[in-house]
Amino acid sequence: MKNISLILLSAFLIFGCQQAEEKSETLPMKVAQAYGIDQWDQVKTIEYTWNVQRDSATVFSRNWKWNVKDRTVGYTGADTSYTYSLDLPTDSLPEADKGFINDKYWFMMPFQLAWDQGYTFETEENASSPLKGSPSTKLTIIYNSADGYTPGDAYDLYLDENHMILEWTFRRGNGDQGATWTWENVQDFGPIKLALDHKNALGEKFIWFTDVKVN
Repeated sequence: MKNISLILLSAFLIFGCQQAEEKSETLPMKVAQAYGIDQWDQVKTIEYTWNVQRDSATVFSRNWKWNVKDRTVGYTGADTSYTYSLDLPTDSLPEADKGFINDKYWFMMPFQLAWDQGYTFETEENASSPLKGSPSTKLTIIYNSADGYTPGDAYDLYLDENHMILEWTFRRGNGDQGATWTWENVQDFGPIKLALDHKNALGEKFIWFTDVKVN
């Protein structure tokens, strides 16, 4: 019996290693690796302010401090601030957690490709990006209809030859129509890379990030 258990354990470990190796060769993982997912274990905290241009005169901002190791999130908005644990039951998470998830996808989508499990993906070579017509590889990410605050959404990522995102299109509920923004102003923050600006077809900043600190 002991020998059989050892054989089964060895087979499980081999299978697990094969799965990890296969996943590392997928295009979503190559995107995550281009932004530094292999060094993510060096990140203890990440702090940033998410800004959105709501209209020509109004900018709305939210500040986040994510303690990766302690699994806590600090939130500062226009009139309140507090810290909460990501280990709370889903129905006990504060309303601000929806904002945290939304803003984190705008900021760290390449890493979500490694962290998330509930999606399928499709690829298209020799695609032109919608805004600038840049030659790219189109990576479509389709989330399942069960998980998250907005299940079933889809993202079309337009990648350069180094697997960096040039533009992305968000399609709510995997609908045919979506909105596209750039991914630009990529900077190094310690061991990882982050894109700070998302612009529209007119070249205007729609969402951007400031006060970025990675420790």
